[in-house]
Amino acid sequence: MEEKQKPRHVLVCQALIIVMNDLLTVNNGQTSRHGDIEMGLQVPRSNSHMGMEAFNKQIHEADEQVDKLYVLLQKLKEANEESKAVTKAAAMKAIKKRMETYIDEVGKITHGVKTIIEAINKYNLNNRHKPGCEKGTGIDRAMMNMANALTKKFKDLTIEFQTLRQRIQDEYREVVERRVITVTRTRLDDETIDHMMDTRNSEQIFQQAILEAG
Repeated sequence: MEEKQKPRHVLVCQALIIVMNDLLTVNNGQTSRHGDIEMGLQVPRSNSHMGMEAFNKQIHEADEQVDKLYVLLQKLKEANEESKAVTKAAAMKAIKKRMETYIDEVGKITHGVKTIIEAINKYNLNNRHKPGCEKGTGIDRAMMNMANALTKKFKDLTIEFQTLRQRIQDEYREVVERRVITVTRTRLDDETIDHMMDTRNSEQIFQQAILEAG
């Protein structure tokens, strides 16, 4: 990843600073946005009333899932590197199976995170209808900043995963093509190679080709 994302607690602190600055801005030490200082500062509404409690819960849930994506991505990288040093068919098969499990799990988590982010964005728009939470207020800016930071973190991981998956696919395709040529002394068309990869039965095809070739 090009840039390490800030921890969630740092984003929360920054968001709270924005909120407090918006709510308690003091002009020349005498007046606030909410009235004369002699009348006393208005007490900010609770996080629950302003929508932050439910919002933070959604952010926390999505952030945990994004962290799982990062862990799976690292495991997939390690498994791919491990596969390049393996020579035994049984060991290679086990690694490929593990990589397929990682990829399937990433797909499930990615779908879930997309759903949560969509819900967060919808929640933010609806929250603007509450008094004090209108567009451009401190609460609104805080929520939007946190949602955007989460979305960027998720998008960066998704792009990295797609790039890695494509590289793994290309490398595997080269291996299949080389093995086909070695066994059959012929070059198969792209459609046949794709079918062998999609059905994941290249090992059986190779064994059959070896028998037929004597």
